[in-house]
Amino acid sequence: MASDAGTVNILRGVSLDIAAGEIAAVVGPSGAGKSSLMMVVGALERASSGMVEVAGQDLGPLSDDARARLRRDYIGIVFQGFHLIPTMTALENVALPLEFAGRRDAFDAARSALERVGLGHRLAHYPAQMSGGEQQRVAVARAFVSGPKLLLADEPTGNLDGATGKQVMDLLFELARAEGTTLILITHDMVLAERCDRILRVADGLVVSDERTHSSLAAQ
Repeated sequence: MASDAGTVNILRGVSLDIAAGEIAAVVGPSGAGKSSLMMVVGALERASSGMVEVAGQDLGPLSDDARARLRRDYIGIVFQGFHLIPTMTALENVALPLEFAGRRDAFDAARSALERVGLGHRLAHYPAQMSGGEQQRVAVARAFVSGPKLLLADEPTGNLDGATGKQVMDLLFELARAEGTTLILITHDMVLAERCDRILRVADGLVVSDERTHSSLAAQ
């Protein structure tokens, strides 16, 4: 990232390999580089050096259009904010990425995705007509609707109360496990992090530790 003072290296010497179907938590203090790591892995920002590979593709040489297609075809993202289009219904919000991809079954697939997250009765509702938990479920359905290889979740329960947040995370874990989707979760909640396979601790732009969790060891 450039500034008047020169180049600022937010991430420095990060080296990690996350396997297909693995669930990894990224934890660390604010400003440590967690969100920057997600932006680079999600092809939303370019790394100034090194190599980033997603689903067997090196992101470095890809054009902006190619990176957009890769995100569309391989990557789902769930943010803390729901990022739903307020003038579109739940069904239209979830169908939108499939329509951009030219899928003729966009609305049928979107309907199935919403039914899968328990919102089959909310298809025609607009975001303002839904609770925060329901809006985040719509966002989860939208992230999964195209069958991504990689799902990135940045504090997805940050705007939800504890009980609703747990329901959303149960849903995320369930879908990721069922689909064999790699899930990278940024969180400040260590109880939530312990439910993942690995915990990556980030500080000052570095991955300072990479630990297997009890949940992962118990599953082996």
